[in-house]
Amino acid sequence: MRRSTLLERSVRYASLATLAVFILFPVYYMIVTSLKSQREVFRNPGLWISEPTLANYAELARSGFPRSLLNSFVVAGGATVVSLVVGVLAAYSLVCLRYRLRGTIRNALILAYLTPSALLFIPMAIIMSNLRQADTLHGLMLVYLSFTTPLATWLLMGFFSSLPPELEEQARVDGATRIQALYLVLIPLVRPGLVAVGIITFTSGWNEFLYALVLNLSPEAYTVPIAISHLISGDVYRWGEIMAGSVVASVPIMVLYYLGQRSVVDGLSTGAVKG
Repeated sequence: MRRSTLLERSVRYASLATLAVFILFPVYYMIVTSLKSQREVFRNPGLWISEPTLANYAELARSGFPRSLLNSFVVAGGATVVSLVVGVLAAYSLVCLRYRLRGTIRNALILAYLTPSALLFIPMAIIMSNLRQADTLHGLMLVYLSFTTPLATWLLMGFFSSLPPELEEQARVDGATRIQALYLVLIPLVRPGLVAVGIITFTSGWNEFLYALVLNLSPEAYTVPIAISHLISGDVYRWGEIMAGSVVASVPIMVLYYLGQRSVVDGLSTGAVKG
């Protein structure tokens, strides 16, 4: 019995170690390449660094990349905040209220999110051009709402569906309005869900490429994915700077997922017991 348990643990740990290697190797190679000079990237493309340098990061700092980083924070952060506010109200309505066509609206939400951006970027570009919002950050943020809001609403519906309806009913009996019951009773219970949905929504906006490429043409309005793509000049790939930009772009997402993990672990049931 002990031998069987030891063997199972060994297999489990070996499997986890193999999976960790496959997941972490691209990150390791990205960091290593970002610390190599352009000459060393081509002369020594291996897994080790002969002469580590921060020249690639210094070159990024002197370029317009910090501005692009700020633009991504503004656009993705703004889209996330608006999507969470609208998503909470929409998810509450679709789960807790009873009215006609509710199921149709649910299906339309998921259809809107699953519609490929390749089918929509031309109509979106025409609309933004007519509204004179092309090549602006707030115009790009409005476009991002077309996929972040359905995503946030759909995910939050699952969290609201897990709440007992008696919680809101009790708040209404105590004299609370629907809005008060939502913000004072229900939202505190779905706070872990809000954190998780916010991180997913922010990541979607942070990584978006096609809309940003089509709508924002001036370097002052570039987001991070567009700025990294412009590090390629014709057939010249500045791998050191590309990998350095990728490392910098990955840090905010890694930090968000690390911090958000603690909130999600609490779970909805813990919040309900505390309430």
